[in-house]
Amino acid sequence: MSNKIIQYLKDKKYHTASDRTYAHIDEWLEWYQGEVEKFHKYKVFNGTSTTTHNRYTLGMAKKVCEDWANLLLNEKVSIKAGKYEARLDEILSANNFRVRGNQLIEIAYALGTGAFVEYKNGNDIIIDYMRADMIYPLSWDNGDITECVFGTVRTMDGKETIYLQFHRWGIAADGENPREYYIENRYVDAESGDELEIPEDVQYIVSTGYSKPLFQIITPNIYNNIDLDSPLGISVYANSIDQLKGCDLVYDSYMNEYVLGRKRILVPITMAKMQMQKDGQTNPVFDPNDTVYYQMPNDRDSDLKLTEVDMSIRATEHEQGIQRCLDILSLKCGMGTGRYQFNSSGVKTATEVISDKSDLYQNRQKNALIVRAAIINMIRAVSFLDTGAEVEATVNFDDSIIEDTNTTIDKNIKLVQAGLCSKKAAIMEINKCSEKEAEKELKRIAEDGQITGQDIDWTGGDEEEKKDEPADDEEDEE
Repeated sequence: MSNKIIQYLKDKKYHTASDRTYAHIDEWLEWYQGEVEKFHKYKVFNGTSTTTHNRYTLGMAKKVCEDWANLLLNEKVSIKAGKYEARLDEILSANNFRVRGNQLIEIAYALGTGAFVEYKNGNDIIIDYMRADMIYPLSWDNGDITECVFGTVRTMDGKETIYLQFHRWGIAADGENPREYYIENRYVDAESGDELEIPEDVQYIVSTGYSKPLFQIITPNIYNNIDLDSPLGISVYANSIDQLKGCDLVYDSYMNEYVLGRKRILVPITMAKMQMQKDGQTNPVFDPNDTVYYQMPNDRDSDLKLTEVDMSIRATEHEQGIQRCLDILSLKCGMGTGRYQFNSSGVKTATEVISDKSDLYQNRQKNALIVRAAIINMIRAVSFLDTGAEVEATVNFDDSIIEDTNTTIDKNIKLVQAGLCSKKAAIMEINKCSEKEAEKELKRIAEDGQITGQDIDWTGGDEEEKKDEPADDEEDEE
């Protein structure tokens, strides 16, 4: 599909990113899917014939991307948008954002680029989740994509077509506002690449009335060293292909140890002769299809007894080799060493709390910058489409990988009891909320204390701050 879209854009005199990065996307996709034709299929010559074998694989490319998605956009990520939050939750829920957003991060880290795309369908706000081979930049400034085409495959009148959605600045010569974005819809034949008539219920050009793009690009926060001038990102394992091969080579050897090291019993030729049955049928003494018993060649001594062949399996050496390969791969993909542990249950992800000085934490914080900005801009776009005005939002990521939640609670309780921290500050840290929300929570705690007869100082030692602050009702009016 990508070749057809790129060719169509070239024919229409559009300039897009070079083919160099798109060529690598196909390779990254093969590793993500777990089967690379030129690597996982190999031939072996046994002296008389050649046989094709499939290499065993650990599938670590997908595992790495899954982990990055879980580190960046999991169920504990908090999105706050003030009074608009309830409506925002409805829109995000209708678009299955918690699930599809996590999946978008995963595929974006696999293929190098992903995007949120927003538009309005009647009264519904739609969020599309685009992967790299659906994204074709038209213009970019300092690495930020400002105009872009998004392509998807659709069936129209029983025929496969490519739907292209152009997000571009207005063209003054055509009477459009050059400071606002327009969405242009086109359909292309998937086989010939010729442009088709758009359906009657689809507008050719839609004015958004918005001065910002209705799309947000997500990439791993690493530089594209394949094409330095491309606005597209690269896969998180783009520079770790050799390490992925190493993991699969050692694992393949490990599995073949068990295949080749199966117990075998050599049977002398005299014991492998046919025996006449009562019904006149002749049958071998042992089953020739049994993979345990093997007939000795004719030149062997006929008086040999059954001989057991039981090869030792180098399990320990292979497990150490796989662990070393996993450590190097994890380091190259930004997760530091020790992220993955290979044991009797397979590859496990280490779950211990990590240090804020570790490679994983620092890279996670670096990558969170791009994801946070994309989500905030997505919320602004969604609120504009919904209400005609932007709202400000905050995104708080899950820090439980750095410090256990129970540890955070215990620490703040001890600080409050020692008089070294206010209750307000403790609630703000524990609940990841604003000062205003913490005050409301303290007020609710105080009210519950009055009902039960408990004496609770809800101000948390901040009485003087409370005197200077407006009442809760006044804040709501503002």
